[in-house]
Amino acid sequence: MSRAHIDLKRSHVGIILGLGAVAALTVLALSGRATAGAGAGDPDTVHAKDELVPPMTESLAAGPGRVEPLSEEVRVSSQLAGVLHEVLVDEGDRVTAGQVIARLDNDEYVARVAAAEADLRAREADARRVRNGARDEERQEAVAAEQEAQAVVDHNRADLARLRELAHEKVISQQELDRGEQAARVAQARLDAAQQRASLVAASAREEDQARADSAVALAHARLGEARAMLAKTTISSPIDGVVLRRHRKAGESISAEFDAPIVTVADRSRLRVRVDVDETDVARIRVGQPAYVTADAFGNRQFPGRVVRVGQILGRKNFRTDEPTERVDTKILETLLELEDGHELPIGLRVQAFVAATH
Repeated sequence: MSRAHIDLKRSHVGIILGLGAVAALTVLALSGRATAGAGAGDPDTVHAKDELVPPMTESLAAGPGRVEPLSEEVRVSSQLAGVLHEVLVDEGDRVTAGQVIARLDNDEYVARVAAAEADLRAREADARRVRNGARDEERQEAVAAEQEAQAVVDHNRADLARLRELAHEKVISQQELDRGEQAARVAQARLDAAQQRASLVAASAREEDQARADSAVALAHARLGEARAMLAKTTISSPIDGVVLRRHRKAGESISAEFDAPIVTVADRSRLRVRVDVDETDVARIRVGQPAYVTADAFGNRQFPGRVVRVGQILGRKNFRTDEPTERVDTKILETLLELEDGHELPIGLRVQAFVAATH
């Protein structure tokens, strides 16, 4: 038999064996299906495939982010220019809302308050004098002056009557009679003035005088309030409950109100958040309430779970950039805010990678 015939027979055998193997696999598959079908109707048979399988979670979007406190960072500064007298807190200290954290030198403002208080007392005294009228001593003095003027008038009237009789009898000259009449008129004028003075002292204050005095008191009150408000601004207090993240100034340094000169930075670290740059191609799939997690190189493979609490309403430029030379800087992103369930050991400002997930 030739070698060609031998090779042809071998190929025929191989084909037959291959077809036999395929047939055998087909029979086994059909047998398995039949067995499974028979078992499905058997109540005593338990199958693992019938158990509920928890839904799988996959990442919808990923983006770089930065850890920030619940309140964001609050840079506390002074509303007044001056020199820091003391700074009462240091980095890491816990503070409460309203707690004094620093004071400016305030001697000038203390003096302004004292001057305003003195002016107010003077204005109030003037108003009381207008309201109460003259004192009893002044009234008694006015009455006495009126009585004295009346006595002078009575005396001059009696003298004038005698002078007229003498002038009628040609005993005195007309000139002497004229002097007597002049004295009587002067005495009457003085009596009229004394009576007016007595009436003025006894009368109540006029409405316009009282209004003027009350206005002066109100103005003095306003100036005192302004002085006290300026003095209060020399004491700097924490606006929130939180932790001092950084102290920027120390006692003796000058503070200017014309540019940003924070004394300390405080933040509420009771909950941590992550501000994430979500690429514009993923914005349609981001919703408030979606689960999420973040990772950080410093913490290895550890995942810090959280959820989406805010989705931005306007696209903008990227906030966070990597060191990749091929990174595009003109990419539009949507700021998204995640709130972490844990992760208090994460420092504020730490760069992280965020993943927003969806549950199927």
